[in-house]
Amino acid sequence: MKKKQTKSYKGYTYATWLIILVAWLIVTETNLVSSRLIPSPIQVVKTAGDIFINGYNGMSFWQHIGISLYRLIVSSFLAVLTAIPLGLMSGYFPRFRAVVDSLVQFYRPLPPLAYYTLLILWLGIDESPKIMLLYLAAFAPIYLSCVSAVRKIPIDYINNAESLGASKKDIFFTVILPGSLPDIFTGLRTAVGVAYTTLVSAEMVAATSGIGWMVIDASKYLKSDVMFVGIIFMGLTGILIDMGLRLVEKRVVFWKGRDES
Repeated sequence: MKKKQTKSYKGYTYATWLIILVAWLIVTETNLVSSRLIPSPIQVVKTAGDIFINGYNGMSFWQHIGISLYRLIVSSFLAVLTAIPLGLMSGYFPRFRAVVDSLVQFYRPLPPLAYYTLLILWLGIDESPKIMLLYLAAFAPIYLSCVSAVRKIPIDYINNAESLGASKKDIFFTVILPGSLPDIFTGLRTAVGVAYTTLVSAEMVAATSGIGWMVIDASKYLKSDVMFVGIIFMGLTGILIDMGLRLVEKRVVFWKGRDES
């Protein structure tokens, strides 16, 4: 029953993308829109092939995507390493939350470019400010999901564990942590997405490589076909990263319902 529904939904997804592709082809091939604004799919494919073979601005395409993924993976890893324990502790200990939560809530709504130049001044123009910017972007969603997950755990579970003689440490590792894992993975997927959207901002200033920088550099010379190649590739790699996280989630949080799409 579920397999039939999934197959039907995938059909809708394929049909949506097919309609977009056909509409894109019609609009561009009939010159309804200037190719400077929207290049044709054929032109984008040709440009992609040329960039894959010859690279962009003296650097291979795979080096551009490699350095971008390096920045994303390192920053996301650091965010996971710090945001999960801080978020769980904030959710479990109100006094700890009173200290940490206001700091996260303060910087969370700030636009990345508002403080990126400060990070460059403080950390230099190498990889450090870029990774720090992505780290800050990824930290807040993971932290908030952890806090929310702990607070959603029924108090009866904790009371029952305490009545059986469990220490706070035992409760934390046997009740709080397992009960929070589904929301932690949701926050992790959101965090990676937010960090990826911040990647272009991170590579706008003091950068000469990366897929985000490639898009920004192409925009200066109105190379819309190169911009399309970069944007499409970022979208595809974002989908692949999310699929990888979903696979890990299914293995780690094996008890979670499979109704979530």
